[in-house]
Amino acid sequence: MENPGRRVDLPTTSTEAWRSVALSDQEFARIADLIGREPTPVELGMFGAMWSEHCGYKHSRPLLRQLPTEAPWVLQGPGENAGAVDVGDGLAVVFKVESHNHPSAVEPYQGAATGVGGIVRDIFTMGARPIALLDALRFGPLQEEDEEAGRGGCAARAARNRYLFENVVAGIGGYGNCLGIPTVGGDLFFDPSFEGNPLVNALCAGVVRHEHLTRAGSSGPGNALVLIGAETGRDGLHGATFASVDDPEASHRGVIQVGNPFLEKLLLEVCLELLPSGDVVAMQDLGAAGLTSAVVECAHRGGLGAEIDVALVPRRESGLTPYEVMLSESQERMLLIAPPEAVERIAAIVGRWGLRAAAIGRVTDDGRVRVRDGNEVVADVAAAHFSDECPTYQPDAAEAPETVNRRRFDPTTLPDLAPADAPAALLRLLASPNVGSRRRVFEQYDFTIMTNTVVPPGAGDAAVLRLKGTRRGIALALDCNSRYCSLDPSLGAQHAVAEACRNVACAGGRPLAITNCLNFGSPRQPAGYYQLREAVAGLGAACRALGVPVVSGNVSLYNENGDAAVMPTPVVGAVGVLDDVARHATLAWRDGDLVVLLGSDAAPSLGGSEFLATLHQRTVGAPPALDLDRERRVQRLVQGMIADGLLATAHDCAEGGLLVALVEMALASGVGLVLDQAPPPGGGGRTDESLFGEAPSRVVAALRPDRWPDLTRRCSKEGVAVQILGRAGGERLALG
Repeated sequence: MENPGRRVDLPTTSTEAWRSVALSDQEFARIADLIGREPTPVELGMFGAMWSEHCGYKHSRPLLRQLPTEAPWVLQGPGENAGAVDVGDGLAVVFKVESHNHPSAVEPYQGAATGVGGIVRDIFTMGARPIALLDALRFGPLQEEDEEAGRGGCAARAARNRYLFENVVAGIGGYGNCLGIPTVGGDLFFDPSFEGNPLVNALCAGVVRHEHLTRAGSSGPGNALVLIGAETGRDGLHGATFASVDDPEASHRGVIQVGNPFLEKLLLEVCLELLPSGDVVAMQDLGAAGLTSAVVECAHRGGLGAEIDVALVPRRESGLTPYEVMLSESQERMLLIAPPEAVERIAAIVGRWGLRAAAIGRVTDDGRVRVRDGNEVVADVAAAHFSDECPTYQPDAAEAPETVNRRRFDPTTLPDLAPADAPAALLRLLASPNVGSRRRVFEQYDFTIMTNTVVPPGAGDAAVLRLKGTRRGIALALDCNSRYCSLDPSLGAQHAVAEACRNVACAGGRPLAITNCLNFGSPRQPAGYYQLREAVAGLGAACRALGVPVVSGNVSLYNENGDAAVMPTPVVGAVGVLDDVARHATLAWRDGDLVVLLGSDAAPSLGGSEFLATLHQRTVGAPPALDLDRERRVQRLVQGMIADGLLATAHDCAEGGLLVALVEMALASGVGLVLDQAPPPGGGGRTDESLFGEAPSRVVAALRPDRWPDLTRRCSKEGVAVQILGRAGGERLALG
């Protein structure tokens, strides 16, 4: 047994040992039974990482199997570093969203920065050049107190929320800007449930030719394992298990990774240079669980084994033990698999970029992962034990009675809004952090790098980027209404899929596939597992109805705020293709445009609305009903009109309802609007429902009056209701 070292307390076979790496007593017993003995300290650390919630998906794996993952255009589904879809002209878009919630709660700048670095590596590991970043962020309120809500705010909590918010945004910009990858969109939401546990989700998309798409499975016994990039240090130890326990704040010492975006830029370029050479058989990022997960995943995916010598791993500090080397999550590192004769050529190319390459082991044919420290074997376990034998759990699930009561509340029992009070209510909604401008955030990001960005943040419902060398483009959106999900996780998840795809369609993209990041509380609690189970079921139902498979994703559990979980937040990232990128849509209308509401038969509702939260300080009522068939028809209509050059302005109605959507469009264009007809009423004919109620499948579009006949014909063909709202013009928004 190796020396326990001086910086990390190596586990022993005491109860505290396996619990320190987030393993239960039963799981430790299962490990001992699998390998026929008690694990060595290094093996125990490796099992703790690979069987963690973050790597092993213990509570979510059985649920995720329900999701649709296949379609003719899907080139790579779940199981690799990222998903890939065919976008035509021999090109594929590779994309994925992941979380870095727990590290960002402890050290927000580095937590967010290394979250960006990790998701970028997932993309270029597949051979794709990253071209865009998006982020979905959740924070507690930034104000010190909310007197209108009747609750005294805590200045210390608000200050902490502002600290987290400012540094997370700075970390995302600091890393992405240095890499030269534009941050083109995202999603931002504030609620007290996120105090102390912000959500930081990052999506990256890249482009690669089909023939250069790279996987991470080992092949060829005898091939070399080559580690390139940064040297290994002690940062990030136990990062995977840190995100898999109920109280990460109590065990965060030493787990926060430290990023170097300039080094990552070099790593990106060297990897993209190496892959077309044919010298690299496979490639795997060192993310969660570091060298352990990279070696295990490569071996297991290829159905082979691996042997490494940790003494050969380049280090940036002395005294590292084998345990620390195997579990370190030092950033900007990549594991390559290459024929032995190619190692010298690889080292020469890597060296030319100012980086270091080291052959640390080889692929074997015995299916085992063997770790040596010179001549001493410190771990020797079948690769399948780390992955296939990871236990899964389906605990008791029960919806919290308090959630049932909130959902059953009828918002129409509250006083209606007097028409004369509508302007003041609108101004309060526009001042809400969940509705107001995001300019303060996105102006910290580079979003027009290399002229790929056609529709930047704030200009459209989705980002649009051109695919150089073709007429094509892609649309990207990232969405989730956390409030809806807190009231009804299944319906809320369906809304997330529908809204992400609707935003892509409103930009002109034909939705192809989604990626998701499931942010939930503890699955060990019946209410927590219920939310997770129902949300996954909702995702599957919406994806099947809209024809968009899930090709990648991530699960982040144990997101807790004291004794309570954060609002369940299944973030959905959607990717669509534009056959002609010149034919896209934005929020801006033109003077004289006819402004219409598509999907006008979808009755608005106050349930779970921003209006209720802002003006009544209540998150209650059932979220709006979602007719997935109507949603599919509306999206097809809007996307088809844009693709045919008949529509250049489209905006979905989301938080704040119809009147907020109209104001957003007026502000984007600098042109006012006179409403000739009142907005369609809600089910009860109420003013607040009509103006500020929310409903899916509604899109405000603007077009030249002579195109009205074309629109009505298409609406009739698709079975989509349409209503004229008024004409754009002047400098004011007039309600009649």
